[in-house]
Amino acid sequence: MKKEDVPQDLGALGKITKEVCYATDESGKYITQLSAGWDVKITALDTAWQDVEERIAAAKQKVLNKEASPILFFMEKALMNIEILAGYTGFWQWQVKRHLKPEVFNKLSEKKLKKYAEVFNVSVPNLQTMTINEA
Repeated sequence: MKKEDVPQDLGALGKITKEVCYATDESGKYITQLSAGWDVKITALDTAWQDVEERIAAAKQKVLNKEASPILFFMEKALMNIEILAGYTGFWQWQVKRHLKPEVFNKLSEKKLKKYAEVFNVSVPNLQTMTINEA
């Protein structure tokens, strides 16, 4: 695309940051051009974030229904899966899976709870009650 055709549709991050795109100048050489955003990309990102918010809400409901431990909620909030969480905590994946069960989570030692709380950047009481301190 030509440098004057680089999209400048203002999105959620448009006021904060710009994206580098490649375009061609008048002589046909490739150059870098800053873009404030692109409607198609903005729509795709908004849809993806909506999906994330729905997964977080579903996880919270599962915890409230005592179908899962608060770890599930914080995993979804942090965009983690079992494999990633296991890597951050040092637990085996099978242990993380067990800790997702409310009856197992409720019996976890303070040391294990502290590991999870540290990974999710919350206190142990906040981990247990799904409380998030938005900064």
